[in-house]
Amino acid sequence: MKKPKLLIIPGIVLVFVLQCSHNADRRKEMDQAVKCDTATKFLTLSQAGKLAELPLKCMQTEYPNKPGQTLGGKEDLKEPHLLHPAFYGCFDWHSSVHGHWSLVKLLKMYPQLEKAEAIRQKLKQNISKENIAGEVAYFEGEHNKSYERTYGWAWLLKLADEIRSWDDPLGRELAINLQPLTDIIISKYIEFLPKLKYPIRVGEHTNTAFGLTFARDYAAANGADSLLRAIDNKAREFYSGDQDCPVDWEPSGFDFLSPCLEEIDLMRRVLYEEEFKTWLDAFAPQLISSDFELEPGIVLDRTDGKLVHLDGLNFSRAWVLYGLANQYPEYGHLRKIADAHIAYSLPSLTDGNYEGEHWLASFAIYALAQVN
Repeated sequence: MKKPKLLIIPGIVLVFVLQCSHNADRRKEMDQAVKCDTATKFLTLSQAGKLAELPLKCMQTEYPNKPGQTLGGKEDLKEPHLLHPAFYGCFDWHSSVHGHWSLVKLLKMYPQLEKAEAIRQKLKQNISKENIAGEVAYFEGEHNKSYERTYGWAWLLKLADEIRSWDDPLGRELAINLQPLTDIIISKYIEFLPKLKYPIRVGEHTNTAFGLTFARDYAAANGADSLLRAIDNKAREFYSGDQDCPVDWEPSGFDFLSPCLEEIDLMRRVLYEEEFKTWLDAFAPQLISSDFELEPGIVLDRTDGKLVHLDGLNFSRAWVLYGLANQYPEYGHLRKIADAHIAYSLPSLTDGNYEGEHWLASFAIYALAQVN
Protein backbone atom coordinates (compact mmCIF):
# COMPACT_ATOMS: atom_id res chain seq x y z
CA MET A 1 0.00 0.00 0.00
CA LYS A 2 1.18 3.49 -0.80
CA LYS A 3 1.87 5.92 1.98
CA PRO A 4 -1.11 8.13 2.82
CA LYS A 5 -0.90 11.50 1.13
CA LEU A 6 -1.38 14.61 3.24
CA LEU A 7 -2.98 17.66 1.73
CA ILE A 8 -2.64 20.43 4.29
CA ILE A 9 -5.11 23.28 4.11
CA PRO A 10 -5.41 26.01 6.74
CA GLY A 11 -7.50 24.52 9.53
CA ILE A 12 -7.88 21.15 7.81
CA VAL A 13 -5.63 18.15 7.33
CA LEU A 14 -6.91 15.61 4.84
CA VAL A 15 -5.43 12.14 4.63
CA PHE A 16 -5.92 10.20 1.44
CA VAL A 17 -5.41 6.45 1.63
CA LEU A 18 -5.10 4.33 -1.48
CA GLN A 19 -7.66 1.55 -1.57
CA CYS A 20 -7.80 0.24 -5.12
CA SER A 21 -10.21 -2.58 -5.87
CA HIS A 22 -9.41 -4.38 -9.07
CA ASN A 23 -12.67 -5.22 -10.80
CA ALA A 24 -11.19 -5.54 -14.26
CA ASP A 25 -13.76 -8.19 -15.19
CA ARG A 26 -16.46 -5.52 -15.01
CA ARG A 27 -15.04 -3.54 -17.89
CA LYS A 28 -13.77 -4.10 -21.34
CA GLU A 29 -10.01 -3.97 -21.83
CA MET A 30 -9.89 -0.30 -22.80
CA ASP A 31 -11.77 0.71 -19.64
CA GLN A 32 -9.52 -1.04 -17.13
CA ALA A 33 -7.12 1.88 -16.66
CA VAL A 34 -10.00 4.28 -16.11
CA LYS A 35 -11.59 1.92 -13.57
CA CYS A 36 -8.36 1.74 -11.59
CA ASP A 37 -7.86 5.49 -11.58
CA THR A 38 -11.26 5.96 -9.98
CA ALA A 39 -10.21 3.83 -7.03
CA THR A 40 -10.73 5.59 -3.75
CA LYS A 41 -7.95 7.58 -2.12
CA PHE A 42 -10.04 9.09 0.54
CA LEU A 43 -10.58 11.13 3.67
CA THR A 44 -10.16 10.34 7.33
CA LEU A 45 -13.23 8.98 9.07
CA SER A 46 -13.72 12.29 10.87
CA GLN A 47 -13.53 14.36 7.68
CA ALA A 48 -15.84 11.94 5.85
CA GLY A 49 -18.34 12.41 8.65
CA LYS A 50 -18.21 16.19 8.24
CA LEU A 51 -18.81 15.94 4.51
CA ALA A 52 -21.67 13.49 5.06
CA GLU A 53 -23.42 16.08 7.22
CA LEU A 54 -24.08 18.31 4.20
CA PRO A 55 -26.26 16.00 2.05
CA LEU A 56 -27.68 14.37 5.19
CA LYS A 57 -28.90 17.76 6.34
CA CYS A 58 -30.66 18.62 3.09
CA MET A 59 -31.83 15.34 1.53
CA GLN A 60 -35.24 15.66 3.21
CA THR A 61 -35.28 19.47 3.35
CA GLU A 62 -38.01 20.46 0.91
CA TYR A 63 -37.63 24.24 0.85
CA PRO A 64 -36.22 26.37 -0.64
CA ASN A 65 -36.82 24.46 -3.85
CA LYS A 66 -36.21 25.07 -7.56
CA PRO A 67 -38.45 22.56 -9.38
CA GLY A 68 -37.54 23.41 -12.98
CA GLN A 69 -40.75 21.88 -14.27
CA THR A 70 -42.93 22.69 -17.26
CA LEU A 71 -46.55 23.18 -16.25
CA GLY A 72 -49.17 21.54 -18.45
CA GLY A 73 -51.97 22.90 -16.29
CA LYS A 74 -52.87 23.89 -12.76
CA GLU A 75 -53.06 20.22 -11.80
CA ASP A 76 -49.25 20.11 -12.12
CA LEU A 77 -48.81 22.61 -9.29
CA LYS A 78 -47.80 20.34 -6.45
CA GLU A 79 -45.39 20.39 -3.57
CA PRO A 80 -41.88 19.12 -4.38
CA HIS A 81 -42.25 15.90 -2.36
CA LEU A 82 -45.34 15.02 -4.40
CA LEU A 83 -43.66 15.77 -7.72
CA HIS A 84 -40.45 13.96 -6.74
CA PRO A 85 -41.04 11.62 -3.81
CA ALA A 86 -37.47 10.27 -3.85
CA PHE A 87 -35.40 13.33 -4.80
CA TYR A 88 -37.17 16.44 -3.52
CA GLY A 89 -34.59 17.82 -1.08
CA CYS A 90 -31.36 19.80 -1.47
CA PHE A 91 -32.93 22.65 -3.49
CA ASP A 92 -33.26 20.89 -6.86
CA TRP A 93 -33.61 17.41 -8.30
CA HIS A 94 -30.07 16.89 -9.52
CA SER A 95 -28.52 18.14 -6.27
CA SER A 96 -30.71 15.71 -4.37
CA VAL A 97 -29.59 12.86 -6.62
CA HIS A 98 -25.89 13.55 -6.23
CA GLY A 99 -26.37 14.16 -2.51
CA HIS A 100 -27.68 10.59 -2.29
CA TRP A 101 -24.64 9.47 -4.31
CA SER A 102 -22.35 11.18 -1.79
CA LEU A 103 -23.91 9.32 1.12
CA VAL A 104 -23.71 5.95 -0.61
CA LYS A 105 -20.07 6.62 -1.55
CA LEU A 106 -19.14 7.57 2.01
CA LEU A 107 -21.03 4.65 3.55
CA LYS A 108 -19.27 2.21 1.25
CA MET A 109 -15.91 3.53 2.33
CA TYR A 110 -16.76 4.14 5.99
CA PRO A 111 -19.57 1.90 7.22
CA GLN A 112 -18.57 3.04 10.73
CA LEU A 113 -19.55 6.67 10.08
CA GLU A 114 -20.96 8.25 13.21
CA LYS A 115 -24.37 8.76 11.58
CA ALA A 116 -24.28 5.64 9.42
CA GLU A 117 -27.58 4.28 10.72
CA ALA A 118 -29.39 7.57 10.14
CA ILE A 119 -27.98 7.71 6.61
CA ARG A 120 -29.06 4.14 5.90
CA GLN A 121 -32.57 4.82 7.14
CA LYS A 122 -32.95 7.95 5.04
CA LEU A 123 -31.63 6.19 1.93
CA LYS A 124 -34.12 3.39 2.53
CA GLN A 125 -36.97 5.87 3.01
CA ASN A 126 -36.21 7.94 -0.07
CA ILE A 127 -35.19 5.26 -2.56
CA SER A 128 -38.19 3.05 -1.95
CA LYS A 129 -40.00 1.11 -4.65
CA GLU A 130 -43.03 3.39 -4.32
CA ASN A 131 -41.05 6.62 -4.44
CA ILE A 132 -39.12 5.56 -7.53
CA ALA A 133 -42.42 4.68 -9.23
CA GLY A 134 -43.41 8.29 -8.61
CA GLU A 135 -40.18 9.54 -10.17
CA VAL A 136 -40.73 7.31 -13.21
CA ALA A 137 -44.25 8.69 -13.63
CA TYR A 138 -42.86 12.23 -13.67
CA PHE A 139 -40.29 11.41 -16.36
CA GLU A 140 -43.00 9.75 -18.44
CA GLY A 141 -45.23 12.82 -18.21
CA GLU A 142 -46.20 14.66 -21.38
CA HIS A 143 -44.53 17.98 -20.54
CA ASN A 144 -41.27 16.96 -18.86
CA LYS A 145 -39.74 14.36 -21.14
CA SER A 146 -36.48 16.33 -21.34
CA TYR A 147 -36.39 17.07 -17.61
CA GLU A 148 -32.81 17.24 -16.24
CA ARG A 149 -31.28 16.43 -19.63
CA THR A 150 -28.43 15.50 -19.40
CA TYR A 151 -26.86 16.69 -16.13
CA GLY A 152 -29.42 15.09 -13.85
CA TRP A 153 -29.49 12.01 -16.05
CA ALA A 154 -25.74 11.62 -15.66
CA TRP A 155 -25.88 11.90 -11.86
CA LEU A 156 -28.73 9.40 -11.67
CA LEU A 157 -26.60 6.85 -13.52
CA LYS A 158 -23.63 7.70 -11.25
CA LEU A 159 -25.86 6.99 -8.24
CA ALA A 160 -27.10 3.76 -9.83
CA ASP A 161 -23.52 2.65 -10.52
CA GLU A 162 -22.46 3.39 -6.94
CA ILE A 163 -25.40 1.47 -5.51
CA ARG A 164 -24.99 -1.52 -7.85
CA SER A 165 -21.37 -1.95 -6.75
CA TRP A 166 -22.25 -1.75 -3.02
CA ASP A 167 -21.84 -5.19 -1.47
CA ASP A 168 -24.46 -4.70 1.22
CA PRO A 169 -28.06 -5.91 1.66
CA LEU A 170 -29.27 -2.32 1.61
CA GLY A 171 -27.32 -1.66 -1.57
CA ARG A 172 -28.95 -4.63 -3.28
CA GLU A 173 -32.39 -3.48 -2.14
CA LEU A 174 -31.83 0.07 -3.36
CA ALA A 175 -30.47 -1.15 -6.70
CA ILE A 176 -33.66 -3.12 -7.34
CA ASN A 177 -35.82 -0.19 -6.30
CA LEU A 178 -33.90 2.30 -8.47
CA GLN A 179 -33.74 0.09 -11.58
CA PRO A 180 -36.97 1.31 -13.24
CA LEU A 181 -35.73 4.91 -13.14
CA THR A 182 -32.27 3.81 -14.26
CA ASP A 183 -33.86 2.07 -17.24
CA ILE A 184 -35.86 5.19 -18.12
CA ILE A 185 -32.72 7.35 -18.11
CA ILE A 186 -30.80 4.85 -20.26
CA SER A 187 -33.62 4.78 -22.79
CA LYS A 188 -33.75 8.59 -22.83
CA TYR A 189 -30.03 8.78 -23.61
CA ILE A 190 -30.32 6.26 -26.42
CA GLU A 191 -33.33 8.09 -27.88
CA PHE A 192 -31.82 11.57 -27.53
CA LEU A 193 -28.23 11.18 -28.67
CA PRO A 194 -28.92 10.45 -32.36
CA LYS A 195 -31.00 13.65 -32.49
CA LEU A 196 -28.29 15.88 -31.01
CA LYS A 197 -26.55 17.37 -34.04
CA TYR A 198 -24.10 19.64 -32.17
CA PRO A 199 -22.42 19.35 -28.76
CA ILE A 200 -23.28 21.84 -26.04
CA ARG A 201 -20.01 23.45 -24.97
CA VAL A 202 -20.89 25.41 -21.85
CA GLY A 203 -19.66 25.39 -18.26
CA GLU A 204 -22.97 24.56 -16.63
CA HIS A 205 -25.56 21.78 -16.48
CA THR A 206 -26.15 21.15 -20.17
CA ASN A 207 -22.49 20.47 -21.03
CA THR A 208 -22.62 17.46 -23.34
CA ALA A 209 -19.20 16.03 -22.49
CA PHE A 210 -19.97 15.86 -18.78
CA GLY A 211 -23.37 14.33 -19.45
CA LEU A 212 -21.74 11.59 -21.51
CA THR A 213 -18.86 10.91 -19.12
CA PHE A 214 -20.79 9.71 -16.08
CA ALA A 215 -23.26 7.86 -18.29
CA ARG A 216 -20.37 6.09 -19.99
CA ASP A 217 -18.93 5.05 -16.64
CA TYR A 218 -22.25 3.42 -15.80
CA ALA A 219 -22.50 1.72 -19.19
CA ALA A 220 -18.94 0.37 -19.09
CA ALA A 221 -19.26 -0.94 -15.54
CA ASN A 222 -22.69 -2.52 -15.90
CA GLY A 223 -22.75 -4.06 -19.35
CA ALA A 224 -25.11 -1.49 -20.92
CA ASP A 225 -23.60 -2.08 -24.35
CA SER A 226 -26.18 -0.17 -26.37
CA LEU A 227 -25.66 2.92 -24.24
CA LEU A 228 -21.89 2.52 -24.40
CA ARG A 229 -21.91 2.33 -28.20
CA ALA A 230 -24.22 5.33 -28.48
CA ILE A 231 -21.96 7.43 -26.26
CA ASP A 232 -18.71 6.39 -27.93
CA ASN A 233 -20.10 7.03 -31.39
CA LYS A 234 -21.40 10.45 -30.44
CA ALA A 235 -18.21 11.41 -28.60
CA ARG A 236 -16.11 10.57 -31.65
CA GLU A 237 -18.52 12.40 -33.93
CA PHE A 238 -18.52 15.53 -31.78
CA TYR A 239 -14.96 15.79 -30.54
CA SER A 240 -12.47 13.74 -32.60
CA GLY A 241 -11.52 16.69 -34.81
CA ASP A 242 -11.30 19.31 -32.08
CA GLN A 243 -8.04 21.25 -31.81
CA ASP A 244 -6.58 24.07 -29.71
CA CYS A 245 -9.32 24.33 -27.12
CA PRO A 246 -9.12 27.86 -25.61
CA VAL A 247 -8.41 26.95 -21.99
CA ASP A 248 -7.25 30.52 -21.42
CA TRP A 249 -10.78 31.75 -22.08
CA GLU A 250 -12.03 29.89 -19.01
CA PRO A 251 -13.70 30.28 -16.67
CA SER A 252 -16.88 32.10 -17.51
CA GLY A 253 -18.51 33.81 -14.56
CA PHE A 254 -20.93 31.04 -13.59
CA ASP A 255 -18.99 27.92 -14.64
CA PHE A 256 -18.88 24.84 -12.48
CA LEU A 257 -17.52 22.71 -15.33
CA SER A 258 -14.62 23.40 -17.67
CA PRO A 259 -15.75 22.91 -21.29
CA CYS A 260 -12.19 22.04 -22.36
CA LEU A 261 -11.35 19.74 -19.48
CA GLU A 262 -14.69 17.92 -19.51
CA GLU A 263 -14.04 17.03 -23.12
CA ILE A 264 -10.65 15.60 -22.11
CA ASP A 265 -12.26 13.59 -19.33
CA LEU A 266 -14.63 12.00 -21.79
CA MET A 267 -12.16 11.33 -24.59
CA ARG A 268 -9.59 9.67 -22.34
CA ARG A 269 -12.30 7.07 -21.71
CA VAL A 270 -13.41 6.73 -25.31
CA LEU A 271 -10.09 6.69 -27.19
CA TYR A 272 -7.36 4.09 -27.04
CA GLU A 273 -4.04 5.17 -25.53
CA GLU A 274 -2.06 6.22 -28.59
CA GLU A 275 -5.16 7.64 -30.23
CA PHE A 276 -5.91 9.69 -27.14
CA LYS A 277 -2.37 11.02 -26.82
CA THR A 278 -2.38 12.17 -30.44
CA TRP A 279 -5.78 13.79 -29.95
CA LEU A 280 -4.73 15.54 -26.72
CA ASP A 281 -1.55 16.89 -28.33
CA ALA A 282 -3.75 18.67 -30.85
CA PHE A 283 -6.56 19.59 -28.47
CA ALA A 284 -4.62 20.99 -25.50
CA PRO A 285 -0.89 20.90 -26.33
CA GLN A 286 -0.02 23.21 -23.42
CA LEU A 287 -1.00 20.60 -20.80
CA ILE A 288 2.09 18.45 -21.40
CA SER A 289 4.42 21.26 -20.32
CA SER A 290 5.62 21.18 -16.73
CA ASP A 291 5.32 24.98 -16.80
CA PHE A 292 1.59 24.87 -17.52
CA GLU A 293 -0.40 26.98 -15.06
CA LEU A 294 -4.11 27.22 -14.34
CA GLU A 295 -5.35 29.41 -11.52
CA PRO A 296 -8.37 28.33 -9.45
CA GLY A 297 -11.64 30.10 -10.05
CA ILE A 298 -12.08 32.96 -7.59
CA VAL A 299 -15.36 33.29 -5.68
CA LEU A 300 -16.18 36.81 -4.47
CA ASP A 301 -19.60 36.09 -2.95
CA ARG A 302 -20.52 32.64 -1.68
CA THR A 303 -24.04 33.76 -0.80
CA ASP A 304 -24.76 34.12 -4.54
CA GLY A 305 -25.95 30.78 -5.90
CA LYS A 306 -24.45 31.40 -9.33
CA LEU A 307 -21.11 32.89 -8.30
CA VAL A 308 -20.45 29.97 -5.93
CA HIS A 309 -20.50 27.74 -9.01
CA LEU A 310 -16.80 28.54 -9.28
CA ASP A 311 -16.08 26.43 -6.21
CA GLY A 312 -17.65 23.56 -8.11
CA LEU A 313 -15.44 24.40 -11.07
CA ASN A 314 -12.37 24.04 -8.88
CA PHE A 315 -13.44 20.58 -7.77
CA SER A 316 -14.45 19.42 -11.26
CA ARG A 317 -11.21 20.72 -12.77
CA ALA A 318 -9.34 18.83 -10.07
CA TRP A 319 -11.01 15.51 -10.80
CA VAL A 320 -10.23 15.83 -14.50
CA LEU A 321 -6.58 16.70 -13.88
CA TYR A 322 -6.13 13.91 -11.32
CA GLY A 323 -7.75 11.42 -13.67
CA LEU A 324 -5.48 12.41 -16.55
CA ALA A 325 -2.35 12.30 -14.38
CA ASN A 326 -3.30 8.94 -12.88
CA GLN A 327 -3.81 7.30 -16.24
CA TYR A 328 -0.91 8.99 -18.08
CA PRO A 329 2.19 9.57 -15.90
CA GLU A 330 3.64 12.16 -18.27
CA TYR A 331 0.89 14.48 -17.04
CA GLY A 332 1.81 13.95 -13.39
CA HIS A 333 2.72 17.62 -12.95
CA LEU A 334 -0.98 18.47 -13.24
CA ARG A 335 -1.58 17.07 -9.75
CA LYS A 336 -0.14 20.18 -8.12
CA ILE A 337 -2.63 22.29 -10.07
CA ALA A 338 -5.46 20.02 -8.96
CA ASP A 339 -4.23 20.22 -5.36
CA ALA A 340 -4.29 24.01 -5.53
CA HIS A 341 -7.85 24.03 -6.85
CA ILE A 342 -9.05 21.80 -4.01
CA ALA A 343 -7.07 23.79 -1.45
CA TYR A 344 -8.80 26.99 -2.54
CA SER A 345 -12.39 25.78 -2.26
CA LEU A 346 -12.42 23.03 0.35
CA PRO A 347 -12.10 25.24 3.46
CA SER A 348 -15.31 27.08 2.52
CA LEU A 349 -17.36 23.95 1.99
CA THR A 350 -19.09 24.19 5.36
CA ASP A 351 -19.37 27.97 5.60
CA GLY A 352 -23.07 27.93 6.41
CA ASN A 353 -24.25 29.19 3.02
CA TYR A 354 -26.93 26.91 1.62
CA GLU A 355 -26.17 28.18 -1.89
CA GLY A 356 -23.07 25.97 -1.90
CA GLU A 357 -23.73 23.53 0.91
CA HIS A 358 -26.66 21.86 -0.84
CA TRP A 359 -24.45 20.47 -3.63
CA LEU A 360 -20.71 21.11 -3.31
CA ALA A 361 -19.94 18.16 -1.03
CA SER A 362 -20.63 15.80 -3.95
CA PHE A 363 -18.15 17.61 -6.16
CA ALA A 364 -15.54 17.63 -3.40
CA ILE A 365 -15.98 13.93 -2.66
CA TYR A 366 -15.71 12.95 -6.31
CA ALA A 367 -12.59 15.10 -6.74
CA LEU A 368 -10.94 13.73 -3.61
CA ALA A 369 -11.66 10.20 -4.80
CA GLN A 370 -9.25 10.78 -7.69
CA VAL A 371 -6.28 11.91 -5.56
CA ASN A 372 -3.20 9.75 -5.98
